[in-house]
Amino acid sequence: MKILAVSDEVVDSIYSTRIREKYADVDLVIGCGDLPFYYLEFIVSVLSVPVYYVPGNHDKPEQYLSNGRIARYAEGCEQLDGVAARYSAPRVTDLPKGGVFLAGLGGSLRYNQGSHQYSQEEMFARALALSPALTANRLRYGRYLDILVTHAPPRGIHDCPDKTHTGFNAFLSCMSIFEPRFLLHGHTHLYRPDTIRTSRYRRTEVLNVYPYRLIEWEPEHDRP
Repeated sequence: MKILAVSDEVVDSIYSTRIREKYADVDLVIGCGDLPFYYLEFIVSVLSVPVYYVPGNHDKPEQYLSNGRIARYAEGCEQLDGVAARYSAPRVTDLPKGGVFLAGLGGSLRYNQGSHQYSQEEMFARALALSPALTANRLRYGRYLDILVTHAPPRGIHDCPDKTHTGFNAFLSCMSIFEPRFLLHGHTHLYRPDTIRTSRYRRTEVLNVYPYRLIEWEPEHDRP
C-alpha cells in the first residue's frame, strides 16, 4: 500500500501533470494542513484515489478561488478534522481487517486569535471526542486506529521551542492509548537535510511529511 502525504506547501512536481507519472500507483493521499483547496482538488481529480485532510493553523474557514468561488472544503476530498474514518479499496489486497482506520486532529497550539488554534486542554477534549468511534473499532476489529493525521506534531517530537510550533501533549496520549501505526504531521518546516523527520513513540512511527512524503506500508506484515 502506498500513501502520498502532503503538507504546508504546494509542490510543483505534484501540482502538474507529472503527478500522474510519478504517483500512478498511490492508493491513498493524506493532507496534513496549510494547503489550498485547489491543490487537494487537483490531486484527487488527477489520481482518482481517496484524499483525506485536516486543516492547518493558516487555513481559513473560507478560501476564495480564482474563478470567484468561495470554498469551505476541498471538493472530492474527505475532511478528517475531529473525525474517525475507514479507508477500503478493492485494488489493495493487503489491507488490515476492516480496512485502514484513520482519525484527524488539525490545527496548532493557540498563539493568536486565528482559526484552527487550540490550547493544550482544548486539544485533549477534541482527542477525547474520538474515543467512542475508536473504541468501537477496537471492539469489532481488535485495534483502535491505524493512522492519526494531525497538523502540529506531538509535544517534544519534531516540535520547536517557540509557541507557534510547540506540539500537543494530547497526541502523546493518543499514541499511548490508541496505538496508531503512524502519526503523520506537518507544521514544522524542514530545510536542513540533517533535521530529524522520523521518530518512534511506543508503537507509533511519527513522520513529518513536509512538504510531501511517500509512505510504503505492508499492513499484513506490520505487527502481530
